[in-house]
Amino acid sequence: MPFRMADYRLRVYRRFPEKRMRQVVVYLAQTESEMVYQTTFSIENLQHEFTVIRLWEQPAEIFLQMPGLLPFAVLSNATNKTGTLQNVAARIDNIADRRTQSNLTASAAILAGLVLNQEVIQRLLRRDIMQESVIYQSILSEGEEEGSNKKAREIAVNLLAEGMTIDAIARLTELSVEMVQQLQRDKAQEQE
Repeated sequence: MPFRMADYRLRVYRRFPEKRMRQVVVYLAQTESEMVYQTTFSIENLQHEFTVIRLWEQPAEIFLQMPGLLPFAVLSNATNKTGTLQNVAARIDNIADRRTQSNLTASAAILAGLVLNQEVIQRLLRRDIMQESVIYQSILSEGEEEGSNKKAREIAVNLLAEGMTIDAIARLTELSVEMVQQLQRDKAQEQE
């Protein structure tokens, strides 16, 4: 990853040589990897420096001061993660704008999933508000699309077994002809 940061910085420099830039890597979950302490990328005659923030080392108070940072509070060095999420939920409830509330609630739920179990998160964060979030809707839509596509593939496999033509299966399932052909090849390999 650090070489990508150096590459990005060089590409920006070529287009905008006067532009100032500070690159920051934010690590969300604690890890034993030594990479979380790396702040430079060096190769022959090139050294690129960047800032690293390890959220688990930051005090929760930093994140509780600004609404946009609330979802990160549970990943901080707070000893009581459940209590911190409860505090976050209370602060989100005090935000007047419903859309901001829903997006922060969904973001907080996603990030809290890195350190807390689903039951605790659902108990503390208002699901009704979370469901209004564009983030939540996007994840839900993606899951429905994936489930729908899986069902279409299952139907296509069954229709192939019945001897229906590939074009007819593609038309009925709304899968591409290429996808149906791949399913046919996969089925043939399974039977070998």
